[in-house]
Amino acid sequence: MRASNILSRQGHRLVQLGVALFLFTSFQGFVVPYFAAPHLGRSVHTLSGFSGVLLLALGLVWPRLDLSATAARVAFWLLIYSDLVTIISFLMAAVWGAGNATMPLAAGAAHGSDFQEMAIAIVAYSAAPTGIASFALILWGLRALPPATSH
Repeated sequence: MRASNILSRQGHRLVQLGVALFLFTSFQGFVVPYFAAPHLGRSVHTLSGFSGVLLLALGLVWPRLDLSATAARVAFWLLIYSDLVTIISFLMAAVWGAGNATMPLAAGAAHGSDFQEMAIAIVAYSAAPTGIASFALILWGLRALPPATSH
């Protein structure tokens, strides 16, 4: 399959995932008060909304990337992984009432067991290198100017 077809298809999937995150955050907002750490539940709500906007915007830009099929696949999956595990780490912290070892500003005094804190850290920290690699590939893919259109 040609890279342009892959990029177009991936862009559409990113838009779909962004809208799915809007749906998730819409329903998740109803349960914020019931989390063990409601302030972290609100963080999940905000983060999911932001992630939806990010994926929607990148999905619209995605077909313009100048990447090989392999680089596009790597950037696509690293972006999705990074985005979703960030949300999952905050969701874990909100459900467990934990997380101040990894996300002290969001978690405040919410501290869980050693296992919970380590699980949150492993999940959350795995998002950084994958996100950075994806954003670097996306930036590289945006290096070329789009073709000029005549009017």
